[in-house]
Amino acid sequence: MNPHFSSERHDWRTPKALYARLDAEFHFDFDPCPVDPDFDGLAVEWGERNFVNPPYGRGIGKWCAKALEEARKGKLVVMLIPARTDTRWWHEYIMKADEIRLIKGRLRFDDWPSSAPFPSAVVVFMGPARLGMYPAVRAMGAV
Repeated sequence: MNPHFSSERHDWRTPKALYARLDAEFHFDFDPCPVDPDFDGLAVEWGERNFVNPPYGRGIGKWCAKALEEARKGKLVVMLIPARTDTRWWHEYIMKADEIRLIKGRLRFDDWPSSAPFPSAVVVFMGPARLGMYPAVRAMGAV
């Protein structure tokens, strides 16, 4: 089965241009999802300014819960995730974000020859100062 069109593939590498754009805005100091199968980003304390591109499988809800938990500790968390607005995790965690940036079109991930088979979003949790405010939703445009 082609992993591009199935749920078998969970590791989509962030497009370098998108990461550079977000890093210029937010100045990240930690990535709890490095390309290292032995590292468990769910089991560690996150940095102050986090970029999170979690595995996109069934466990993504745990990553979203952890993002909200870390934000409540006063940390910035920016996530690149599939825009799956019909899921429980989206409504339980993502709708509590400060910003939801919907990406126009489909991303082309750096390690795949064509566009992703799903829409994507950048989600921003700003910590206690803004946690719980009505989330801002805006389109990011093409990246």
